[in-house]
Amino acid sequence: MKIFKLVFSPIEVNTYILADDSDNCAIIDCGCYDKEESERLLDFIKSKSINPVLLLNTHCHLDHIFGNRLVLERFGLRPYSSELDEMNRKDAVQHAILFGLTMDDPPEPAGYISDNQIVTFGTEKLVALHVPGHTAGSLAFYSEKNNCVFTGDALFAGSIGRTDLPGGNYDTLIGSIKNKLLVLPPSTVVYPGHGDETTIEKEMKSNPYFHD
Repeated sequence: MKIFKLVFSPIEVNTYILADDSDNCAIIDCGCYDKEESERLLDFIKSKSINPVLLLNTHCHLDHIFGNRLVLERFGLRPYSSELDEMNRKDAVQHAILFGLTMDDPPEPAGYISDNQIVTFGTEKLVALHVPGHTAGSLAFYSEKNNCVFTGDALFAGSIGRTDLPGGNYDTLIGSIKNKLLVLPPSTVVYPGHGDETTIEKEMKSNPYFHD
């Protein structure tokens, strides 16, 4: 599986594009905000000759769903996310205003994903892990075959997601990370929603939230 990362919007969210051997691809957290960023995404997809067949959201904070309407309009794909994050999707336009930003109403999901559900695209499969705490419906997507996990805003390199927003809870997030993410193989590469990648082993050893 080929993994590409593009960084979008004033909030600098990581958008991941995962392509299988037949060049079908999944998009995780499409965050392109304006026309220029939308064109950058479309040009990138065209340059790689890949075909989007799946759109996933780790959660529905505005920065992670800015580009969902673009993907619907250009590729006919609605997102899959957790039903527990519908509040954030529905409130995204109002949240954008608080940030001094604007956005259209995000499209409704194609369906909902629950804990341990397998999602597939082309020849690849991802296991959805429910990791609440940053939001009630936060998901991570784990590929055992490719030894990697896409953690959204649950786990970052050297940090964790904020828990002071609606649906957030610190103790819940710590428990989610310990019970769902840190139990993955130590060599698992972590691709977070913001910032650089890391590994499970590195976070177990040096993340101040888990390192005594």
